[in-house]
Amino acid sequence: MEEEVKVTKKEKKNKDKEIINELELKIKELEDKNLRVTSEMINSNRRKDEECNRLLKYKDEDIISDLLIVIDNFERALSVKSDDEKIINYQKGFDMIYAGFISVLDKYEVKEIECLGKEFDPDIHQAVLTDHIEGKKDNEIIEVMQKGYTYKDKVIRPAMVKVNK
Repeated sequence: MEEEVKVTKKEKKNKDKEIINELELKIKELEDKNLRVTSEMINSNRRKDEECNRLLKYKDEDIISDLLIVIDNFERALSVKSDDEKIINYQKGFDMIYAGFISVLDKYEVKEIECLGKEFDPDIHQAVLTDHIEGKKDNEIIEVMQKGYTYKDKVIRPAMVKVNK
């Protein structure tokens, strides 16, 4: 009988150790899971913050892109040459409005992409025509068909250009 009690105590002790080991393993699994979930939340918050900052940084991009079309039309109107006094007076008014638009673009960090005489860069230029002119380097921009613009550090409209080949 005493032996039976020793055996059962030993079995109980072994069973208790098994239960403790299982519980320790479960705790370790839950700690790992908690660490992964915490890391995922931190990464998710970081990505959300980065996206919010990007959206805030470029919040005016759509309206600026729309204004560029108006700027193009003003530039076309100002490029008309005439001796007619009425047209000259209209152009003076257009020139004042155009200057106002340009100052607004400057305020919002919109810059024209310099092109003429520069080397073609597919990141900021769009080649729509090619030509061969003696005395010009290969890949040199020889004509600007439509101005390109950057907004802060991002190209919002590539310049359409003619490139020497």
